[in-house]
Amino acid sequence: MADQTTAAAPPNPGTEEREKSKQIGALRALWPFVLPYWKLMCAAIAALVSTAIVSLTLPLAVRRVVDNFNTAESEILDLYFLAAIGIAGLLAIGTAVRYMLVTRLGERVVADIRKAVFDRVIGMSPSFYENIMTGEVLSRITTDTTLILSVIGSSISIALRNVLIFVGGLILMLLTSAKLTGLVLLIVPAVIVPILVLGRRLRVLSRENQDWIAASSGSASEQLSAVQTVQAFTHETTSRAMFSDVTELSFGSARRRIAVRALMTAIVIFLVFVGIVGVLWIGANDVRSDVMTMGALIQFVIYAVMVAGGVAALSEIIGELQRAAGATERLVELLQVEDAVQDVAAPTALPAPVRGHIQFEDVRFAYPSRPGINALDGVTLDIQPGETVAFVGPSGAGKTTIIQMLLRFYDPQDGRVRLDGVNVAEMAREAFRQHIALVPQDPIIFAASAAENIAFGRPGATQAEIQAAAHAAAAHEFISALPQGYDSPLGERGVMLSGGQKQRIAIARAILRDAPVLLLDEATSALDAESERAVQEAVDTLAQGRTTLIVAHRLATVKMADRIVVMDQGRIVAQGPHHQLVAEDGLYARLARLQFTDGVAAE
Repeated sequence: MADQTTAAAPPNPGTEEREKSKQIGALRALWPFVLPYWKLMCAAIAALVSTAIVSLTLPLAVRRVVDNFNTAESEILDLYFLAAIGIAGLLAIGTAVRYMLVTRLGERVVADIRKAVFDRVIGMSPSFYENIMTGEVLSRITTDTTLILSVIGSSISIALRNVLIFVGGLILMLLTSAKLTGLVLLIVPAVIVPILVLGRRLRVLSRENQDWIAASSGSASEQLSAVQTVQAFTHETTSRAMFSDVTELSFGSARRRIAVRALMTAIVIFLVFVGIVGVLWIGANDVRSDVMTMGALIQFVIYAVMVAGGVAALSEIIGELQRAAGATERLVELLQVEDAVQDVAAPTALPAPVRGHIQFEDVRFAYPSRPGINALDGVTLDIQPGETVAFVGPSGAGKTTIIQMLLRFYDPQDGRVRLDGVNVAEMAREAFRQHIALVPQDPIIFAASAAENIAFGRPGATQAEIQAAAHAAAAHEFISALPQGYDSPLGERGVMLSGGQKQRIAIARAILRDAPVLLLDEATSALDAESERAVQEAVDTLAQGRTTLIVAHRLATVKMADRIVVMDQGRIVAQGPHHQLVAEDGLYARLARLQFTDGVAAE
């Protein structure tokens, strides 16, 4: 818990990690997602350029009307006005087409990014989640991609349009009056300086704000996922205070970002429009001196306003682009993070049929979060096909780590784990995991129906197969009693079920998988005596012909195992059948005396 809390806290804005968020150029990482839709992008750019050109022709029509208002015939003036209406119509159509294409492109790209990030993180080994909270990952998939959607679906196209308006308007201003254009250009350095100075600060604040949002999401996710524990320990007030503190820090960061962006926008707009007023004043004197016509002045002013509006819009959009650049970096971090467990380039195939021969060869392993403590310390073990082996010992002895090694959730620092003679590190994880069924200590129930939860073990199973698995796991009776039977939704994390019912669903899932290797990690720990007996009978039947590994604290569930492996501090300290271990009067015998009566222990 401590590790997760630390991971959730955003890094100090002054650290080197924070300084990684630098340039809008980080948005280049989006290019591989945009490139497959280059035709759509080109169509959107064509619509964007067309609307920009049409916008730049409007002042020409206005000049014609003003300069010829007193001399032109009414028919010609009518044509000028009709032309203006036609230009407005083209502008409306072009803008609508641009909006449709750009928005569609943004939605498509963001959908691909979300899928790519999820595809990446769903396959990451557990060590990845030791350093980052699930809530933060979800924040990146949702909040950060929403920022990117805003940029691709709006900001970038608006920015490009304003760049075109700025460049085109500047050229037409120059053609209209070189003198007034020169005066306008004198203002440009005064506008660019605050954008560069304040923009650097805005980038840092944008990244900081996104980190605090992720921390807030992670805190909420953690508290809500454990809401019953929070309420049972009357921790609501403390949880509210913790979430409030993180949220307020996020708000404070956002407030600083908003203040800097507002200041930058105010300075830019003020300088731009002060310049326009000054130029207009000089131009009015030129009109009075017959140096230029009134239509030319109005045309120049319209272009100047368009150019100024483009600069002002760009100053705002830069802030959005900088926020999106920070969001892009955070998503790219997930896409590029190196997993501690990776499949080899040319994986070895698992021999068929799978027999379930498991070997541990001098395996040593320490969890990444506890590098100085060996969870397994020189474990050597040979489990024959079809053998049922139980692992017992005090908490922290390494029992569950055995299962995690076999599933290759982690790789050992030394030694090898083999399945049917093949090193699991040399096989594709998906290839050998499909031959393993797992009942975890904390059964995971999805927010789906009972039938869908059981079918998670083997997608595509028939209703009859699902019900047969439920019968075998002593789950059919309580499932049938649910309002909609097997179609009843079980709620998030199985909130509608008791602990024992969740475990029976998980056992039914494993039974349905029908794999040659069965892993049971405290599979009956939450069952009452009657259900445990029924499930134990089902497990005994299921274990026949399968290699079965059982992790248990309750020794009554492992007495009939072919072999019991006693572990302590990551080492195997004894192994053998129940009666032999009791007779040796070692650790197992002491554990047995704590759980059994003298009569049972003496058996």
